[in-house]
Amino acid sequence: MVDLVLLRHGRTDWNAARRIQGQADSQLDELGHAQAEAVAPVLAALSPAVLWSSDSDRARSTASYVAAACGLAPTFDPRLREYSLGPREGLFHHEFEAEAPEEYARFIRADWDAVTGAEKLAEVAARMVAAVSEAVATVPSDGVALVVSHGSAIRTCVAALLGWDSDEALTLHGMDNCGWAVLRRRTTAERWRLHAYNRTVPVPRVPPDLGPAPAVG
Repeated sequence: MVDLVLLRHGRTDWNAARRIQGQADSQLDELGHAQAEAVAPVLAALSPAVLWSSDSDRARSTASYVAAACGLAPTFDPRLREYSLGPREGLFHHEFEAEAPEEYARFIRADWDAVTGAEKLAEVAARMVAAVSEAVATVPSDGVALVVSHGSAIRTCVAALLGWDSDEALTLHGMDNCGWAVLRRRTTAERWRLHAYNRTVPVPRVPPDLGPAPAVG
């Protein structure tokens, strides 16, 4: 039996500002660092055998907390990045909405295939599944593979591993910052089963002016 744990990065300055990230680099803010610090020992208690991560700055920073707690060296893989959102990356949400209201409405519903210049769902599913499959292949029996990635990429990957079609994939809510999913299978011939989705841990000593961020990116 193998468990696959998919963790979204902590909150970033762009999340807090409601700025569209995609594959553009942004940094963990104060809350994001606190989230990563809080979740690291919880995931370390699962005794992961391997740790893989997107090579984006926000994922690398989150993975550094988990790596320290687990005593693992991360493997960084660009296939674990968020959707590329083309010319929409860097825009604030209100700018996108004013520029292309119909497209923005579909973006908010997570129908990112409608976003101009964006990477397609099928493309993200293919690269994410390929990467996590390689990570899982390095895990011994009864082991855990831990992967740090991004909210929408994780949602797409989970749906693909479960064999859902694109419409079913959009029924999953976006992952919260430092939320994680757990999938499990007993043999390589068996299909993955979803055991948990969007689990989070309380963050102690959260600064009073810092609140939740959109589950995007």
